[in-house]
Amino acid sequence: MISKENILAIAKKTILSESQSITKLTDLLDDNFTDATLAIYNSKGRLIVTGIGKSAIIAQKMVATFNSTGTPSIFLHASEAIHGDLGMVQNDDVIICISKSGNSPEIKVLVPLLKRFGNTLIGVTGNISSFLAKGSDFVLNTTVETEACPMNLAPTNSTTAQLVMGDALAVCLMEIRGFTADDFAKYHPGGALGKKLLLRVQDMLEHTLKPIVSPDTSIKKVIFEISEKRLGVTAVVDREKVIGIITDGDIRRMLNERESFADLTAKDIMTRNPKLIQSTDMVVDALNILEDFSITQLVVVENEKYKGILHLHDILKEGIL
Repeated sequence: MISKENILAIAKKTILSESQSITKLTDLLDDNFTDATLAIYNSKGRLIVTGIGKSAIIAQKMVATFNSTGTPSIFLHASEAIHGDLGMVQNDDVIICISKSGNSPEIKVLVPLLKRFGNTLIGVTGNISSFLAKGSDFVLNTTVETEACPMNLAPTNSTTAQLVMGDALAVCLMEIRGFTADDFAKYHPGGALGKKLLLRVQDMLEHTLKPIVSPDTSIKKVIFEISEKRLGVTAVVDREKVIGIITDGDIRRMLNERESFADLTAKDIMTRNPKLIQSTDMVVDALNILEDFSITQLVVVENEKYKGILHLHDILKEGIL
């Protein structure tokens, strides 16, 4: 039976093999890559990515990456293309065709059809002497010496190389377009990623209680306010401006240090100059402040007026962390 040590050794060997293949891609980049990138950037149409077998799966991932980073893209399966799906190709579209060998039967049928339409064709292949390479306007060389597969058969290093080449194209196009985090947010409105990019502090206050006391509020009423609002804190507000906060920790310390608190008010035990955040700030920025100062609550203000308390637990519930 194979040992755990052997399994780990095989895994490490596979990872190293693929990483070495990726590293060697840098030596294969030439003017074809820059010209292909500019052709996509300057195109008035869409980017169509096609392939067969494992390369088709890589093509789908490329399309997902391109679409999410500002390059409108469509996946076209090579075998379906020659059975009617070529109808999706428009005059100004740029086409990326992916094939390790560049000589598969489907590719040999597809390439002449694509060229007949007059579209710019970018070949991504590990065989620069192949049918695909010779028929392409630009060739992105993804040659690998061997596959990580022990029989040198299953596409491993080669598909990883294809994937990385697609990522390199996408990142270059992002840089050329000046693609920003705001642009990224437009294409990722859902899930944790969308919330990180879009959710603002004010959006978190809709269903949050607003604990508040005045500087002269008795300690008994301060304790009642903290308990009732269940946020472990209350803001001390004077003329709509926050002048301090009192946490349940402050209450515990007061009880430990004093036998009587009948003569105390909120201003006597409050923490002055608490950490504030504007209601229009991003929630992810609020999270960074909480982490940097190892605190669990932030006082939210808008134009210096008290708006509420943002608690770490509320952020965690949104799945942002």
